[in-house]
Amino acid sequence: MSVLVLKNIAAEGPGTIEGFLVGNGMPYTVVDLSMGEPIPQADGFDTLVMMGGPMSVNDDLRYIRDEEALVREFVAAGKKIFGICLGAQIMAKALGAMVYMGAQKEIGWYDIELTGGGLKDPLMNRLAVHPMGGDIWKRFKVFHWHGETFDIPEGAERLASSDLFSNQAFRYGKRAYAFQFHIEVEKESVYEWLKDEVTNLPALKKETEGLYEVYLQRAMNFYKAFFIS
Repeated sequence: MSVLVLKNIAAEGPGTIEGFLVGNGMPYTVVDLSMGEPIPQADGFDTLVMMGGPMSVNDDLRYIRDEEALVREFVAAGKKIFGICLGAQIMAKALGAMVYMGAQKEIGWYDIELTGGGLKDPLMNRLAVHPMGGDIWKRFKVFHWHGETFDIPEGAERLASSDLFSNQAFRYGKRAYAFQFHIEVEKESVYEWLKDEVTNLPALKKETEGLYEVYLQRAMNFYKAFFIS
């Protein structure tokens, strides 16, 4: 079986997820929906990963509706799903929740805080463990770039929040995870994405340099738990 990665815009690819899959010899297929590439049949895939994008899940885009249908198909089959940013919002809407604009955009490195359910969740626990010290952090910085948010679908478990957005992550069932933040981002992508969004790029670069290696290891620990366990 294989991993199906759906891109909603060319600039937002699987990033460090792809590095993990390659490093562990896991077969995967990347499909760029924004370029008109068709979604393949789900039969040959046991895991679905949906990436971010600047569009809204509420936009009238056929391929977003197709992604929603695919989420429901994977859920019904008990397969793994991982949605990031727009991908998380697609999951939320596919599962019956509302997606809407937040009070303001959340762009840059900001803390999330795990809920009680998040601390108990074995995969979120791997994200929360500091790679160097081995202690579990309830609150830590992640990379954000979003203006919309979602309600938690009925039957899902809220896993994390931030000061600006109360719903940052959820789990549906045991195998479907949605993250509003960008766990997959590469260091160079932070600079490229935000070069026109921030007024003090040197400060952003300094902050990124100080945070990124630990962030990457947190991500790798989560990937190992999600893709392999």
